[in-house]
Amino acid sequence: MTEYVVVIEHQGSAWGAYCPDLPGLGVAAHTRAEVERLIREAVELHLDELKANGDPIPAPTAVGTTRVRVSTG
Repeated sequence: MTEYVVVIEHQGSAWGAYCPDLPGLGVAAHTRAEVERLIREAVELHLDELKANGDPIPAPTAVGTTRVRVSTG
């Protein structure tokens, strides 16, 4: 099983998610649970399409996430 890092963002009433290792793949939803479900489905569909076309499956390069606190003022 392969794991890809997914970035989840929240602004106002919208949620979004994308996978840095799969450029152009992103989803949006009204709730975090919904965006997590949609990104999982999108990654699976994207990889299935790559396989069906005989294209290489990108290996995950992102290994984790962290938060960095910086001064903004």
